[in-house]
Amino acid sequence: MKNLNEFIQDFQSLTLSTNDKQNNPFSSYAPFVKDNNHYYVFISDMAKHTHNLRENKNCSLFFIEDEKECSNIFARKRAMIQCESIEFEKETNEESNILELFENKFDKKMVDMLKAMKDFHIFQFKPFYGEATFGFGKAYNLGGEGFSDFVERESTGSGHGHK
Repeated sequence: MKNLNEFIQDFQSLTLSTNDKQNNPFSSYAPFVKDNNHYYVFISDMAKHTHNLRENKNCSLFFIEDEKECSNIFARKRAMIQCESIEFEKETNEESNILELFENKFDKKMVDMLKAMKDFHIFQFKPFYGEATFGFGKAYNLGGEGFSDFVERESTGSGHGHK
């Protein structure tokens, strides 16, 4: 695997982790698109994530290999990205451009239905840190533009059986 983009190219959704006012964690999922090294979700005011992101702009995105496709349940391929979120204003060119990406990736009729509900909002996620694991001893930091490159970790000599 060359980079994170190759790993997530077939993903349609991500796991989104946010914190509420009391700093309690909350995780769920949302369909996403990626463009220019940023991730985007289109979520409702009814979603706890929407309220949490308005209170605390920091969040975590998580991608994990399907259990049915992994060769070892203890070593599923996965990536975590910490991000800062920005809520897009409605009826702007930015929002229209991202909604077009959603229409191209998913069902246009579904996206049109969600747009008509008026309580759905685009959130952009800008990565500032990331890690990826692709098996035992194959843990990387994410770096480069958009945090998509795998960066070898410095060995501390204390992992996986080392003393």
